[in-house]
Order: sequence, then C-alpha cells, then structure tokens
Amino acid sequence: MSLDSEIDALTHRHVYLGARHDENARRTLWVVLLTAVMMVGEIAAGIVFNSMALLADGFHMATHAGALGIAALAYRYAKRHAESGRYTFGTGKVGDLAGFASALVLGIVALGIAWESAIRLVNPSPVAFGEATVIAVIGLGVNIVSALLLGHGHEHGHDHSHHHDHAEDHDHDHAHDHGHEKDNNLRSAYFHVIADALTSVLAIAALLGGRYLGWVWLDPAMGIVGAIVIAVWSATLMRDTGAVLLDATDTALESEIRSRVEGPGDATITDLHVWRVGPGAHAAIVSVVGAPRSTICQRLRPIREIEHLTVETR
Repeated sequence: MSLDSEIDALTHRHVYLGARHDENARRTLWVVLLTAVMMVGEIAAGIVFNSMALLADGFHMATHAGALGIAALAYRYAKRHAESGRYTFGTGKVGDLAGFASALVLGIVALGIAWESAIRLVNPSPVAFGEATVIAVIGLGVNIVSALLLGHGHEHGHDHSHHHDHAEDHDHDHAHDHGHEKDNNLRSAYFHVIADALTSVLAIAALLGGRYLGWVWLDPAMGIVGAIVIAVWSATLMRDTGAVLLDATDTALESEIRSRVEGPGDATITDLHVWRVGPGAHAAIVSVVGAPRSTICQRLRPIREIEHLTVETR
C-alpha cells in the first residue's frame, strides 16, 4: 500500500449532521413560508377589522416565524460548513445552538402572553369575536399542516470503523456507527408550531365563550394557561439543548460502556468522557488498564450511539 493510500485509509470525516438533515431542512423551510404567510394575513386582517386581538396574534406569530427562520438557517449553515476544519467535531451541534435560541424565544413569548393576558384580565377590552374566530381557525389549520410537515422520527444508518495506532503505549481506535437520532433543531421548530396550535385552540375556545356566553374573562384566562404550557416546553427544550452545548455526559451510555469494558473483570477504566457531537451521534474517550485495545474495541463496537471512539490502553 502506498503512503497516500495508507493516509486515505486512516483519515475520516467528522460529519454528524443526521441521516435526515436535508429532508428536515426542506420541511422547516416550508413551515417558515407557511408561518410567514399566515403572519402577514393576520396582521392585515387586524388592520382591516380593527382587531387588536388579531394584530397581537399576528405579531406573536412573527416571533415564531423568526425562530423557525433561525432553525432553517441552522440547517443551511451546518451543511455548508460540515467539512470545515474550523470545527473539531464538525457542525452537528449547530442545530442544538439554534434550538437553544428558539427555546429562549419561546420563553419570551410565554412571558409576553402571560403579561398581556394579565393586563386584559384586570382591564377587559372589546374583542371582534366573529372575525378573530375565523382567523384563529385558519391559523389552527396552518399549524396542523406545519406539524404534519415537521413530524417526528428516528433514523437508522450504517456502520463503519477506522483504526489509528499512534504510539506503543497509547493506542487509539475510532469507530463510527449511526444509531437513533434526536434532532433538537427540528424539535424546537416543532415546539414552536405546537405552541402556535395550542394558542389557536385556546383562542378559539375563548372567543366562542366570549361571543355566545359573554365570558370576556375567558380570553385572558386561556392566555395565561397557554403561557404556562409554553413556558414548560421552553424550559424542557432549553435543558436538553443546553446539556448538549455544555458536553454533558450521557449517564446511560457511560454506564453501558463501563459495563461492557469492566464486566469481564480483566480491564479497569481510569478515565471516561462521553458527549454528543450531533443528532444520534456521540463521541467517547476511554482510558483503560488491563485488556488490549483490540479487545476493548470489540466490546464497545455494538454500542450504536458511539460514532467517534478513542481508546487508550496502558
């Protein structure tokens, strides 16, 4: 084997974008377009019908359109710079960064809805129930279509591995294996759509209650309920994406690695690092005393979540 061929065999790409990256990017872009059209329609209807409710919901939808736009740009940026040497482990975390930003936007939206609802609960204002209900129903339809476009799924891929020997007493193995994916960028876009759908459902219920039962207080009360639910989603998404950005360890995966390596009793892990590098992809550095590198690699190969594995033996 020539030197160039040997180098090619040892060199591998650090691209962890997820098997459905391009498909999810297209879905998100369609949802951005749908949301933008609905936003413009609500604002225009609010001006025509002199409805503050429609104007408020239109500008509220603008924040979601902005957040969804961030998700779409994140997909584009991650794909465009996937091969860039600037990023040690590729651009698989760009989606998590966008997801964290979207979680912040969701939290701000929840606070805004809660504040506006509290003001209207104390000082009720007239609402154009008929026109607002029609637009809210249309908005709900757009949200349902958007939710179907985004959807949720888990991917399976292929398995391949590369072996690197760097020194006599520090041997490294790099293994790649595609397992289940969790795309936090798509998840954040999905949460924004569901949050819009929730506010639309609550708005329709409140508008109907106000129109036919005279329960004007129901509109702001539903707003507060929706704000609480959206705030919970925001906190959940912020927690999950923040953990990825801070390289939090996957305790279940770490436990499985320890069990497989130390279970037979002939090896001891002296240092272990496990972190996520992209949707469904984790990296791990395992320092071991006892069994040889080839044995450790063989024991860890079945763990599908590990796409980049470094094994050190002493």
